[in-house]
Amino acid sequence: MDFSGFDIAILVLVALVVLVLFKGIRTIPQGFNYTVERFGRYTKTLSPGLNLIVPFVDRVGAKMNMMEQVLDVPTQEIITRDNAIVAVDGIAFYQVLNAAQAAYQVAGLENAILNLTMTNIRTVMGSMDLDELLSNRDAINERLLRVVDEAAHPWGIKITRVEIKDINPPANLVESMGRQMMAERNKRAQILAAEGLKQSQILEAEGRKEAAFRDAEARERSAEAEARATQVVSDAIAKGDVQALNYFVAQKYTEALGKIGMAGNSKIVLMPFEASSLIGSLGGIGEIAKEIFKGDGSAAGPQRQAARPPVVRPSET
Repeated sequence: MDFSGFDIAILVLVALVVLVLFKGIRTIPQGFNYTVERFGRYTKTLSPGLNLIVPFVDRVGAKMNMMEQVLDVPTQEIITRDNAIVAVDGIAFYQVLNAAQAAYQVAGLENAILNLTMTNIRTVMGSMDLDELLSNRDAINERLLRVVDEAAHPWGIKITRVEIKDINPPANLVESMGRQMMAERNKRAQILAAEGLKQSQILEAEGRKEAAFRDAEARERSAEAEARATQVVSDAIAKGDVQALNYFVAQKYTEALGKIGMAGNSKIVLMPFEASSLIGSLGGIGEIAKEIFKGDGSAAGPQRQAARPPVVRPSET
């Protein structure tokens, strides 16, 4: 089949249109931005979707990932302020906010972020003591995030998070820290034991003090009662009531004999012949009892038992 010149021209024109459309239409995937360069100079940024550019004049420059990305920070050794050497690694999260700045403001974006993060880790953690380093990880992360994000801002990126993963001191240092922790725990245990003993002694002393106070109060009241009884007897004697005196003296004698009789080694009581005064006192008590219970018929009966006096054997001396 022979083609005429017109047919060939139509085919060439169709092919040229297809080529122009292929060169002028760009489809951008979600999560990416493309930069457009015209004769090597940045002109605009293509957003996700269908975009048109000038064929054979404009071309796609950098293809920037606009999603949040993760960057592993390799392990590095850091010398702390107290000259302890620790191995530290971490992780950084960043997101490109401006594709043009990220593409044309820095060469090798990921490498730049990585070196910037590692340098600031050494700076921040090297200005701290080892104990502070191990106990203030959140403060370290917050400080690193602020410093690195401020430094990376001209590149059109946002550092969303910087985290320290592991802090590994040397083995001998870990052993020393373990001994120090054990000593500190033993010290706290001894302090708590001493505090407990102190409180126990204080409470015991307070208990003795309270008991002594109660005993003194009881003795004081007993003395007051004794003094009152003595005063009553004295008043009775002053009024001429001799029986009250006999009752008082007999009561004292009987109390003394009761104490002697209750002793474990006093089964037989030997008394001298001069103890007739005691017998007289007992007789006085009998007289007083007769006068008190005189005429009281209810007092007599089968239920009343005569008290037997203790066995008294006069000595032969």
